[in-house]
Amino acid sequence: MVSRMFRLVTEVDRTRRDLLRTRIRETNTTASSVLRSLRDTPHEREFPLHVWVLDERGALAGGLVGHTWATWLHVTYLWVDDRCRGTGLGSALLAEAERTARDERACAAARVETWDFQAPDFYRRRGYEVVCVIPDYPPGVTEYTLVKRLG
Repeated sequence: MVSRMFRLVTEVDRTRRDLLRTRIRETNTTASSVLRSLRDTPHEREFPLHVWVLDERGALAGGLVGHTWATWLHVTYLWVDDRCRGTGLGSALLAEAERTARDERACAAARVETWDFQAPDFYRRRGYEVVCVIPDYPPGVTEYTLVKRLG
């Protein structure tokens, strides 16, 4: 139970969110020599990594949105238009993101979360290994976290 000296507040507040993020970062950096060693290096911050595929008319045929941080590529979204599926565009998007992360940003590994109805087998075929399975997230769906070393 929270004492009478405190008040719990549930509201969206960007200023408090940013303050909390700063305090967590400071606390984690103090507690972890690994996170301390990232300070003042190119791996300290997240950097966006986006790859796009445009068709002959310039329309979006597919894309990958992610970021790199601490020698990891994190794939947030990978999508290919229905009319272009099975053409290798998804593999090309992922390969280009991995190449950029490895060769230009010195990343050693990649991670992705996907649901059972999306693409766990797609990632497995490209060398990713399942490291976490969360059933019923959301209810009736299974979420997978997969990782790959970027040799």
